[in-house]
Amino acid sequence: MLSDFDKPYNPKEHEDKIYKLWEKSGFFASEAHQPQAENPNKNKTFTIALPPPNITGSLHMGHALNAAIQDILIRKKRMEGYRVLWIPGTDHAGIATQNVVEKDLKKQGVSRHDLGRKKFLEKVWEWKEKYGNIILDQLKKLGASCDWSRTRFTMDPEYQEAVKTAFLHYQKKSWIYQGERVINWCVRCQTSLSDLELEYYEEKGKLWFIKYLLAEEKNKFIIIATTRPETMLGDTAVAVNPKDKKYKSLISKKVILPIQNKEIPIVSDRRIEIDFGTGAVKITPAHDMLDEQIAITHKLPVIQVINEKGRMTKEAGAEFDGLKILEAREKVVKKLEKLGLIEKIEDYSHNVAKCYRCGTAIEPLRSKQWFLKMEELAKLAIQDVKKGKIKFHPKRWEKIYFDWLKNVRDWCISRQIWWGHKIPIEGVDDVLDTWFSSALWPFAILGWPENSADLKNYYPTQVLSTARDIINLWVARMVFSSEEFLGYVPFSDVIIHATILAKSGERMSKSLGTGIDPMDLINKYGADATRFGLIWQAMGGQDIKWSEEHVMAGKKFCNKIWNAARFVLGQCPPSSKSDFGSQKKSDFFLGGKTVADKKIIVRLRKTQKQVNKLIEKYDFGKALHILYEFFWHDFCDIYLEESKKNPNPEVLARALKESLKLLHPFMPFITETVWQKFNRTMLMTESWIS
Repeated sequence: MLSDFDKPYNPKEHEDKIYKLWEKSGFFASEAHQPQAENPNKNKTFTIALPPPNITGSLHMGHALNAAIQDILIRKKRMEGYRVLWIPGTDHAGIATQNVVEKDLKKQGVSRHDLGRKKFLEKVWEWKEKYGNIILDQLKKLGASCDWSRTRFTMDPEYQEAVKTAFLHYQKKSWIYQGERVINWCVRCQTSLSDLELEYYEEKGKLWFIKYLLAEEKNKFIIIATTRPETMLGDTAVAVNPKDKKYKSLISKKVILPIQNKEIPIVSDRRIEIDFGTGAVKITPAHDMLDEQIAITHKLPVIQVINEKGRMTKEAGAEFDGLKILEAREKVVKKLEKLGLIEKIEDYSHNVAKCYRCGTAIEPLRSKQWFLKMEELAKLAIQDVKKGKIKFHPKRWEKIYFDWLKNVRDWCISRQIWWGHKIPIEGVDDVLDTWFSSALWPFAILGWPENSADLKNYYPTQVLSTARDIINLWVARMVFSSEEFLGYVPFSDVIIHATILAKSGERMSKSLGTGIDPMDLINKYGADATRFGLIWQAMGGQDIKWSEEHVMAGKKFCNKIWNAARFVLGQCPPSSKSDFGSQKKSDFFLGGKTVADKKIIVRLRKTQKQVNKLIEKYDFGKALHILYEFFWHDFCDIYLEESKKNPNPEVLARALKESLKLLHPFMPFITETVWQKFNRTMLMTESWIS
């Protein structure tokens, strides 16, 4: 047995074998592990619904951190005797998946329109079967102890039934309606997007200051500033704030809209920011959401000058009809310069909204879409957090949640793509926003709308761990969906993990060369070392500036555990290996012979309490720091060195055994590997603290 420890620990030799051992045991399933009768938690359940990664995705650092956090909780609760269920699955990712498949077809010289809807969807399903589970296989490499037999997919037949039920429920309550409104439109994907599906990028541009001549006063004008002069062709008013003294005398007067040469009014509206630009704002109701609201208030006409393909319409004027947006901008600016109506041009950096899937600049424009009324649903989600039914960790993230819900607009739930849940209304070709189906995730995966045994036994779930960028996209929507359909919250605690940035502080991006593939780290250092590096840096901050040196430290720590186990096993008689360190708790904590024995027992007990408390508080990084300090310093550097003079096999064995238990949720592979050297049982189902 000791010969196994003759060489340094090599994760490649052990991790795959250990994962297969776990899967073969069946203990990932909640029904498989039956705690002892006296265990106080034996009838309690602990459920986590894995946030479903997109079928187009591969494991990134955020996924890896999130999965490690959930696995720590799951493994600890399993060891505490709970009936643990961690349900995995994937999301169909409507726009992303359709884009990927369309790109594949393009290489073959074929478009989805050439195939038709039915044949195209067959191609998508083929792609899903081939590539859709890659990320789940990668999670296994990380050590995720999900119940893979329950893997769900948001386009499974049962899930489709859940989505249909939810839609019809809202429709029956008259909360779903069709309307024409300014929405976010992607001219590349040819579909609407919600406000939450946009990504903003800072770009350098220009700010044009344009003179709008007063209609009844010669040589007098009002100056407006705009980053998009081409949209002025659809202006129907100029708006100023009623508190802005410099414009008070101009309210209700009219100006001449340049190029179009027509009169439009100057209106007063409190929503105009006095300090932006000149304080006077052009109102283009068909191409700006705020402008649309102002137009409704003041009963202004709506003129659409940009179409769904990103080209100018005939409403813009014959000379602009059919031009691309930038072509029209150039032409408008030249005409204004010729007319002497440009006061000045300034360099200007501003955030540009882009499609979160293809990166194309978004066009706000009016479109007929399907909407879900949000007023009552938002109230449900707000109340649950205000009443403490759901707690955010860290608490500061509640503000993001509340800010969105208190100002939420009706949800545009229709998408003009083919892959997804078809809207269950006759004659409608649109599919539902992917997040509409994702909002049902924690209960739809347990059998809803059927009153299934799983739903009764495992719902609500206990913890959601996720990223901050989907607090509104997903978290809030799951909360109001669960309240609306089941009458209670979907989880009691929401962990918002840190965002992992490049060492420079920039967002990780594979395309920019700043991204890090966790699979590369696992292949180089092992899964335990990778998990160590991730959790070590998760100290409660908003961001983590990634440093690979902590993964390297994790690998060294694995070697330390390995070498310590080799020494301890060498001090124990061969006959005791099968029940290594098995004396009762009372015997162990009274069994110290020397001062060193007594000290390590006291430090171990203190560490057990600290680590247990910190994990319960979701302070994973601090828990790992304390564990590391105890094992490396107190156990190895001090106690093992003292034991070389006068070893106490029982205390050595039990201290190692209890240390392996504490370390197991964080570093499951090496702890199970060492455990298997001297035990017939499975460490993953041993009691957490004994």
